[in-house]
Amino acid sequence: MNKTVQFVVAGSVAALLAACGTSETTTTESDAVAEDVMPVDDTATGTSLVDVAQGNPDFSTLVQAMTAAGLGETLSGEDEFTMFAPNNAAFDKVGSEALTELMKEENRDKLTGILNYHVIPGRMKAADLIKMIEDGGGRASMTTVQGGDIGVSLDSDRVTLRGADGAISTVILTDVDASNGVIHAIDTVVMP
Repeated sequence: MNKTVQFVVAGSVAALLAACGTSETTTTESDAVAEDVMPVDDTATGTSLVDVAQGNPDFSTLVQAMTAAGLGETLSGEDEFTMFAPNNAAFDKVGSEALTELMKEENRDKLTGILNYHVIPGRMKAADLIKMIEDGGGRASMTTVQGGDIGVSLDSDRVTLRGADGAISTVILTDVDASNGVIHAIDTVVMP
């Protein structure tokens, strides 16, 4: 597995994990979507993604998945990425037996692929996502680090993702800044 790809997932996930403790409701520039937006903490931009990830217990399953996939070691790069990070409740929907199976060493490649499917290159804030959706007539598609496409659209006032498996996930927290990207928390794991 490419170290850059490993960094992408681990780094992006880490930023979300620690930064998602509280949120406040705001509207985006276009007023098209009211999202939960994490206030920017100037100290977070200089904090490593690993430190940030380990600071939030609501994303402990994601941290476990990153560890099982071997992605936690490569969190020192400078490339920027956007991570759609499932919270613990999102992983609960996968089911404990399926999740346990995915975490096994023999399924490492599959787990890595799933995690990389939640990451896109570049820093995309909520306003950027909304503009892309509006420019696409209400829908857009992004290519993930995993190589597959993921659909994005608006449902009422929320950005939603549609995985290749047809699952719909709602962005529940936006714009968690990290030194190497931005994180958006989601409520459902999407599959490639």
